[in-house]
Amino acid sequence: MKLKITLKRSFIGRSGKVRKIILSLGLKRLHQSVVHDDTPPIRGMIHKISTLVEVAGIKDQEPRKLKGAESKK
Repeated sequence: MKLKITLKRSFIGRSGKVRKIILSLGLKRLHQSVVHDDTPPIRGMIHKISTLVEVAGIKDQEPRKLKGAESKK
């Protein structure tokens, strides 16, 4: 399973630890979303900044094959 994490509130005025967590997740702007695997370290980071982010679960899907993308031999 994957998690879609969206920054909903600004981190201006927050401690340096919170800023580092947000940046390490790959979030830089408000309403920006990133997708991460659902792992314990990611869950811990989300827990620390839960008031600033919104989290949604995404089911893993296999990538679709595009038409005409078969290898030609």
